[in-house]
Amino acid sequence: MAKTRSLILILGDQLNPSISSLMNFDPQLDQIVMAEVWEETHYVLHHQKKIALIFSAMRHFAQQLKKQKWPVHYHQYHPDSPYHSLLDVLKDAVNQYSPQQLLVTQCGEWRLHHVMQTWSKSLAVPVHILEDDRFVCSITEFKKWAAGRKQLRMEYFYRYIRQKTGLLMENNNPIGEQWNFDKKNRKSYRNDPPVPPTYQCKPDKITQNVLNDVTHYFPNHFGQLKPFWFAVTAEQATAALTHFIEHKLAYFGDFQDAMSHQHDFLFHSIISIYLNIGLLDPITTCKMVEQAYRQGKAPLNAVEGFIRQIIGWREYVRGIYWLKMPAYAKENAFNNKRCLPSFYWTTQTKMQCMHQCLKSTYEHAYAHHIQRLMVTGNFALLAGITPSEICEWYLAVYADAFEWVELPNTLGMVMHADDGLLGSKPYAASGKYIDRMSDYCKGCHYNVKTQYETDSCPFNALYWFFLITHYDKLQHNPRMKLVLNALHRKSDAEITAIKQRAHYLIKQLDNL
Repeated sequence: MAKTRSLILILGDQLNPSISSLMNFDPQLDQIVMAEVWEETHYVLHHQKKIALIFSAMRHFAQQLKKQKWPVHYHQYHPDSPYHSLLDVLKDAVNQYSPQQLLVTQCGEWRLHHVMQTWSKSLAVPVHILEDDRFVCSITEFKKWAAGRKQLRMEYFYRYIRQKTGLLMENNNPIGEQWNFDKKNRKSYRNDPPVPPTYQCKPDKITQNVLNDVTHYFPNHFGQLKPFWFAVTAEQATAALTHFIEHKLAYFGDFQDAMSHQHDFLFHSIISIYLNIGLLDPITTCKMVEQAYRQGKAPLNAVEGFIRQIIGWREYVRGIYWLKMPAYAKENAFNNKRCLPSFYWTTQTKMQCMHQCLKSTYEHAYAHHIQRLMVTGNFALLAGITPSEICEWYLAVYADAFEWVELPNTLGMVMHADDGLLGSKPYAASGKYIDRMSDYCKGCHYNVKTQYETDSCPFNALYWFFLITHYDKLQHNPRMKLVLNALHRKSDAEITAIKQRAHYLIKQLDNL
C-alpha cells in the first residue's frame, strides 16, 4: 500500500469541515481519524447527555465526510476495546496507513495538549499541532494584547475585539455610543412576557444508537439521558440559533440574569453547546444576531449582551487559559480546603435555589450563567470548597464545558481563586440577591429574610462569614468597600451569632 500523506485526527469538539487540520485535505492522499475512547470519557465522569451529544455529533460529522467521499477511520466506543486512548487508536492507524505525518488542530485542554506533544516519539512520525483558527483572537495575539498590562480586564479586551471585527460599530465607534449595556440586563422575571419553547431536535437513528450505547456503557455517570433534544449537526444547530433569534433574542437582554423555577432556560439560546464543539461559527453567529438589531427585530441591550458573551467573554477566558496554564489550575487564593457537598451530585438539598439549579443541571446538562455563577458557584465560594473540586464538577456536568472555557470561569470568576486576575472582585452574595433575581425563595425550607436563626437561609450567614474570614485580603479591594462598611455596622452580638450559625452550617454541609 502506498504511503498516506497525512493522518488527520479530528477531536469531538472540532466538528467543522473548515478546521485548520482539514484546510488542505486531499481525499486521494490523506486519511481522517476519529475516535470515541475510554480515556476521554472517564478523566472526569461526564454527564450522560454530554457524552451522547459528542458521540452523536461525531458520528453525524463522520457520516457527512463520508458522503463527500472523504476517507474516515472511525473508532466507536466499547468498554472492552483494547484501544483506551487516542494514542492507542492512532498507533493502530499509523500501522494501517503508514502516514508521512500526523496533523491535529490544537485541542482545548492542557491535559491533552501536553500528551500530544509526546506523540511524535510514540508514533515514530512527525506530529504537527495546528492553530485552532475558529476563534477571533489567536493565542499569540492574546499574549501580545496582554503583554505589559497591569490588569487583564475583559472590558478592554472586548473593546479591542469589537474594533477588530467591526461588530456593532459605526465609524470605529460603538453603536449606541457606549460599549456595554449590562446595566440594562438585570430584570427579574415575573411571568411576563411568555417564554417561547426552546428549540428541540428529535433523535434520528444514529442518535438513538448513541443513546443505547450511553445507557449500557455509562450507567453510573451523572445526569438524566432522556429526553435527548440537542442538535447534533451544523444544520440543526443553525436552526436552533435561528429559532432563538426569531423568538427569544428580543427579551434576552432584559432577563439574561433572571431565574425561574418554572423555566429552566427562560430566554437563553443554549448555543454555547454548539459553538464549543464546532457546529456553529462564532462570527457567523454574531453577524446573524447583529442583523436582527439592524432590522429592528431586537433591542441593542439584548444584541450587545449576546455578542459580548461570544466575542468578549468567550475569547477572553480562552486567552487567559492558554496564557496562564498549567500553573493556573492550582491557584487557591483563599486557601479553601473543604470537600464538595454530596448534594451537588444528588441534587437533594432543602435549599430551593440550589435544588432548582442542580435539578436543571442533572436533567439537561445545562444551567445558564447566573445559575452557575450566583447560585451553585456562589455557594461553593461561600462554603470554602476546594477550587479543584468545584472545577472538576463543572467540567463533568455541563455539556458546553471544555477546560479552556470552564476552568477560568470557575476558578477565576466563580471562586476568585486567581486572586483577582480575571474578576475585579469576588462574586459573593447573600440570599438577598437570589431572592431579587428569582422566585426560588418562595416556599423554600429556609427563610431568606433572616441571617442567623435556625431556619435562616444558609447563604446569608455564610456570606457574612466569608467577609469576616477573608477581611484582611478583601479590605484592599476598592470594589468591596461598600459591603465591608456594612459589615462594620454590625454589632459584636450579630458577628458572634453569624459565626456560630456559619460554623454550624459548615459542619452540616452535606445535610443542608
